[in-house]
Amino acid sequence: MQKWCPSVFSRVHDLFSEEKDVDPASATSAAPLATRMRPRSLEEFVGQEHILAPGKLLRRAIEADRLPSVIFSGPPGTGKTTLAHVIAEMTHSKFIRLSGVESNVTEMRRAIAAATNRLRTSGQKTILFIDEIHHFNKAQQDILLPDVESGNLRLIGATTYNPFFYVNSPLVSRSQVFQLEPLSVEQLEELIDRALADKERGLGNYTVKIDNEARRHLAKLSDGDARKCLNALEIGVLTTPPDPRGAIHFTLAVAEESIQQKAIVYDRAGDAIGSQKCCTPVKTFALSRGASSSLRVKTSAWPIRKRYHSLSPRSKRSNSSACLKRAFPSPTPRPTCAARKRVAMPTTRSTPPPTRSRWNEQNGSPKN
Repeated sequence: MQKWCPSVFSRVHDLFSEEKDVDPASATSAAPLATRMRPRSLEEFVGQEHILAPGKLLRRAIEADRLPSVIFSGPPGTGKTTLAHVIAEMTHSKFIRLSGVESNVTEMRRAIAAATNRLRTSGQKTILFIDEIHHFNKAQQDILLPDVESGNLRLIGATTYNPFFYVNSPLVSRSQVFQLEPLSVEQLEELIDRALADKERGLGNYTVKIDNEARRHLAKLSDGDARKCLNALEIGVLTTPPDPRGAIHFTLAVAEESIQQKAIVYDRAGDAIGSQKCCTPVKTFALSRGASSSLRVKTSAWPIRKRYHSLSPRSKRSNSSACLKRAFPSPTPRPTCAARKRVAMPTTRSTPPPTRSRWNEQNGSPKN
């Protein structure tokens, strides 16, 4: 008779499981200050009241765990990645992060298979966060369509460009698009004070005395970018030597050296986004190849670009000289040929040339 022995069941591992993503709350001291100070809940989140204020659509969807696939669009440093982490934490979902710059189709299929298997076996939902989703081509974005539509995963895409232009229309129609705005100066000052007071993740272990002018300078030149503001604050605090009492005096000069210049976002054409009113670079262009080198047009870059692109492509290809003349008209145009013909040209002769009758009167009639 065969002896009965108890069966030993081992824990079945998920063959499609990904490595655990780095939690912002568990960031080490080697991480930048902006990474360590990421909000862990909606109460700590600063800014974006137009979509996260109590009673707004996005906040109600997060609190009710009824969030569909979403696409966050906005400038850098406005909280797109942080908001995705907060959503995953509040909805108790598995967070998988991919990058539109370095991820390929194989990694996407592996993440989709892991999300489908996780939902079928344990019932846990998966949030697939794709940073810089506008870098994916059409074929890569089309891979997400069946699983996004069936609900096997929740897609959160982040982009700094217009999603209605850079993201496929079928994927946009299956997602909710939310626009994130740059942070105000007062909100950035609040983040600076919070980072200086936090002893666990921030700079609270340092005795920092920051001037109001320095705080305002950091907030203004960050141009709504919280990441740039906090990183500039950290480098200024860590590189400033303390006084004999151990206090670090963060002055306006230290703030100017820490951030140096204002962050301006440019598009692919090289134009500054949202800064045409405050910053209009002045350039000088020659009128045409045949014109005089001293004859120049001095104007702003944006109207010149607008006038140039308003011309038809046929005129640009047919005659580049005429195209430039129409795009950059001369302030003192030269007279045309018809105008030059109408101008009376002066003569050196004071009296008109003698006629035959006048010559006969003076010299007599010629003899036959």
